[in-house]
This record gives sequence, structure tokens and C-alpha cells, in this order.
Amino acid sequence: MVALCGVLAFAASCAYGPRPTSTALRDIVAGRTGESPELAGVVVIVTSADRELRAEAHGRAVIEPDRAMAVDTPVRVASISKLVTTLGILRLVEAGTLDLDRDVSVYLGRQLRNPAFPLVPITLRQLLSHQSSVVDAGGYFWPLGTRLQDGMSAANWEAGYPPGRYFSYANLNYGLAAEIMEMATGERFDRLMTRLVFAPLKLDACFNWSGCSAAALANAAVLYRKGADETAWVPDGPWVAQVDDLRGVAPTCIVRLPTPDAACDLVTYVPGTNGSLFSPHGGVRISPRDLAKIARLLLNDGTSDGTKFLQPTTVEAMLTPQWRWGETAVGDSYDGLMRCWGLSAQCTVGDAVGQDQPLFPRRSRWWGHLGDAYGAWTGLWIDPARGRGYVYVVTGTADAPAKFPHKHSKFHSFEEDILREIAR
Repeated sequence: MVALCGVLAFAASCAYGPRPTSTALRDIVAGRTGESPELAGVVVIVTSADRELRAEAHGRAVIEPDRAMAVDTPVRVASISKLVTTLGILRLVEAGTLDLDRDVSVYLGRQLRNPAFPLVPITLRQLLSHQSSVVDAGGYFWPLGTRLQDGMSAANWEAGYPPGRYFSYANLNYGLAAEIMEMATGERFDRLMTRLVFAPLKLDACFNWSGCSAAALANAAVLYRKGADETAWVPDGPWVAQVDDLRGVAPTCIVRLPTPDAACDLVTYVPGTNGSLFSPHGGVRISPRDLAKIARLLLNDGTSDGTKFLQPTTVEAMLTPQWRWGETAVGDSYDGLMRCWGLSAQCTVGDAVGQDQPLFPRRSRWWGHLGDAYGAWTGLWIDPARGRGYVYVVTGTADAPAKFPHKHSKFHSFEEDILREIAR
């Protein structure tokens, strides 16, 4: 049954179905490997350019009421959402609706400038490679009823370096990018992404639960920490739900509200006023199995499972370094984890121990994206030299992941353990 489900990925009998077993991965989830913490649930997928090679799920998708994790369980994948948002942007670029190197003020209908460098234009290429000089210090998402431009402040700009001369990983780049998409098309971001990305690729995926199926909603994974809230872990305490504890019921509101009792009236939302509203930086809900289709898209020059989605030259541009460590000033690079970026795709360089190479001593360049939020840790990576894609999703940690660095890289120990197991 396991082998059959690996081949018949879309068969009804395989959806949310039986799981294969792996002693190594079970030990990782239980916290029995090295110094890693106990994990709530783990899913891993290994794929080639044209087919799934390995799929395993361990642990729990929901602690109470108890439900096992499965390879088809929808999960909030955090910052991998940035890569997904960029797929939509690149489709608009191919259609001639957007230009990566044009001043984005043209699309926004207002001037977007770093106040310290008012003559320097900002481009989509800079937003997508974290070189716009935008930073998150002033906040990066705002509630319904607030315009993004009104939420931004001087704290959202690097004052010492102009756009193009400064790298700082920033979520706000994607709120701005989503706003540009809305202004260019007149469509609300969540619906636009369904039209541009999820529907063509046949993905049961969505931003903030807008557009996902009833089955996805019913089978969603909860994100957990062991502790009282998002600021503290209590390793010996109970698992505490952080996000998506839905119990099969749709959220009462899929966007952030200014106050808990505010009306969730999305009919009044005007596209192009708040690109951060539907969480383009981190709000995708998708199963690991569907996420692997995006890995195949990147491995196969823009085609996934027979669907021609992007031109090969577009994927090549996406996976071409736009920034490398040492070329410009650096702001937030997550303590050296980020040392090479394309268009919303991180590239490992693997030329130094203790940096961004997750599989020391392998020196091949990987491309992909990491995610972390509310106790979850996620990764989507491709290794073009081997023709392999790797997806992993961790839905909760029993202690602060910062306590578990591995001596070989800036990845956490449990991420390295998972990648060593699935990328041997």
C-alpha cells in the first residue's frame, strides 16, 4: 500500500492515508537523535524532476483530538510562502504585466522611496532578492482597514545604504510585492494567487484558508509549541496550539482585524491598499505532497507533472544569484545562514564550515527556501546536481530551536538530522 501510494499520489485511497515507517525519522520526532528536541509532527518528501521517490509522515497533526500526521496534511508553511508568491509574480512578468527592473512606483501609483535616498528607484528584482533597503523593524503586516503605506514608517528603511547596495531579509518586501500585483491586475491577492498558481498547478493550497477545499480545512495540521505562548517554551509542559487549531471549522475571519470585535468585511477591501493583508510572506496552507510539485517545477525548467507553468528562462532567472555574501552591506542575514539569494530563492554556497551548508561536506549548490513561525519549521530545497528535491515540515518543537544549532551549519540540529536522513 505504501509503494502504491507513492505512485498513485492522487488516488482517493491514498489521501490522508497509511504512513510508511522509518526508525531514523521516528527517533528524530521523539527527540532521541543527538541533542534535538521532541517534535510534534514531521513530514518528508523526496522527489526527482518527474516523480515522488519517498514520502513519510510521523507524529501528530493534531494532539487533541488525536490525529496522525500524513503526507497530504495541509500545513501553514511559513516563509516558503515567499517563493510561492514569486511564482505568481513571474507569471505576470511573462505576461508583460510586470517588469522586474521597472520602478515599482509606476505600478503603485505613488512614489516608493527610501527617505534617505529619494532619487533611487526601487524595483521588483530588489524586493524579491531582499536588496530594496526595506527592513521589518517598523512592522510588516497591518490589519483590515489600514493602508500599508500608512503603516510604514521611517523604521522600515535602512538609512545608511541605498536600494541595491544592502541585503536584509525582510517580510515587508512581500507585502509591497503583493500590493504591486493587486494594482497591476485589480484583483485581490488571495484570489489572484489561486488563478495564477494554485489552479494551474492543481494544488489544493491557499493563502490564509482563502480558496482551499473543505477536505483541506478538515485535515489541517495545528502548529504547536511546548509552553504557554509564542514567547516561551516549557520542554516538560504540554503541547500548546499556536495556529490553525480549526477542528474542521473555517476561521471566522481570514485576515487580521484591528480589534477582536471589529467587523470582518472583506467586501470593502480595495485591492492595492494593503498588500500584507493575506500574508504573502508566510500565509500559504499546503500539503507537503503538493509542495513537492513546486520542487519538481524548479527541477524541470518550469514544468510540473506535465503542466507547463513557467518558461525555462524564467526559472533560470529565478535560480540565478542576485546577491552573494561579501558583495554589499548586510543587515539581517540570520547570523550568516543567508549568504546567497536569487529571486525569492536562497542558494547555499557551502564554502565554509558552520555557515549555510546543511549537508557538510557536500559542496553542491542547493536552491530553495526555509520557513519558521509559531513553532513550525519548514524547508523546500532542490539539488540540481543530483536532480533531487527535498521537502520537510516540522509542526512543533518542544524547546526553543535556537538551543539546538549544529556545529556544521546555521541550520538547527533537527533540520540537519532530517536532511541527512532524506538526502543521503
